[in-house]
Amino acid sequence: MIDIKAFLNSYDDSCYDIRTTKNIRFVDQKCTPDIVCFIADCILNTEYATKPFSKTDIWHTKYFVDNTRVVYGKPYANNKSAAREYDKIASQPLQLLAYANVLNQEYKVYNGHKCYVYTINNQELLEYIALKERNTYNFLLAFFTKVVEASGMCSWIEEYKETCKAGDTVLAHTTLYARFKKLADSVKNKKTQKKDEDESARMLHKILNVLALDGQFEGSNRKVPTWYDLMYNKPNRRDTQKSNKALTRKEAEKQEAKEINEKFYIGYIVTKAKRNVHKIQGDISEVDDELAQGIATAVHHIFPQAKYPMIASYYENLILLTANQHYQKAHPNNKTQVVSKEYQYVCLMAKSHTIEKSIAKIGEDFYSRSKFIKVINVGLNEQLEHNEQLADNSSFDEIRSFLTYQYIQKA
Repeated sequence: MIDIKAFLNSYDDSCYDIRTTKNIRFVDQKCTPDIVCFIADCILNTEYATKPFSKTDIWHTKYFVDNTRVVYGKPYANNKSAAREYDKIASQPLQLLAYANVLNQEYKVYNGHKCYVYTINNQELLEYIALKERNTYNFLLAFFTKVVEASGMCSWIEEYKETCKAGDTVLAHTTLYARFKKLADSVKNKKTQKKDEDESARMLHKILNVLALDGQFEGSNRKVPTWYDLMYNKPNRRDTQKSNKALTRKEAEKQEAKEINEKFYIGYIVTKAKRNVHKIQGDISEVDDELAQGIATAVHHIFPQAKYPMIASYYENLILLTANQHYQKAHPNNKTQVVSKEYQYVCLMAKSHTIEKSIAKIGEDFYSRSKFIKVINVGLNEQLEHNEQLADNSSFDEIRSFLTYQYIQKA
């Protein structure tokens, strides 16, 4: 189990004190859980997982170029018109990870010019961050809390919360943001100082919203933030609102492009999820039956991706099987469009034990019991009767009893 606080506390508080470091680059506009998670994933899935690199190196990798387009719906990262945007996406999370000591950072001559050069300092923590956005959030919460404490800002946050409780959110925001701007302006390092007056506010948004979600108090928008408020890729109201009028040709083309991009995005997150499940589980099948012999190479969707896209990237819906198990039992006679209900039950029971053992060993750093329950409820929705869904707090024994009833006894 990753102990983020212990790692941060292994360094002297002066490493995180803005007043000492004179470095305000511990956070920036693009330092959201989804982008930091994505950059960590990029580092670990390129050659730079084992060698020094600059932001430009990461930016120009095929992995970054291919996936930023589908993840963020922007031009290719090697498109000159998008250079400024992608420079921030690549550089700002790297600065944050270096400030937190997850990466080592050195300013030196590299490939003929001076720039920041990075190497991995803590592989285990970087892998934890890259696994899923919830892990990245946990890391950011611990890191921002450490910086706030080390930099003498705890009293500011407490005063902010009390003023909000008293009903004067305008005064609370004005005071907190003015204090942070003064602190940011006191940074004298030319490489790290912010000149734009709005920059300090945009930076504080990221810190405040992470802390506010955890503490359930008002964030940057003067309301308790939601999970999606923290993300760069937020649901767009204009995209989700239905229009009563028919789409014009231009609107239809835009909608089609959006659907294509979403298809590729789902492809990215599903591929990432399969790769991580295989990495965590190793080469041994999760189902112990007569076809479990040999190396497990297939990561199988228990509930098929085409029918259940909303749970397609859930680790809890993916199970490692041998090729024979996959093509003879999960998909009888190698018909990938057909799913064996009998083997689906076997897979769910096996997955329940995998998840239970994992949580006992490392907590919910990888698998989540509540997400497994969601997978089951979504996957079995069509056959469940009224009030038959699993409760959010069901134990693993209750989960297995529920599955046996639905697949064996009820059938």
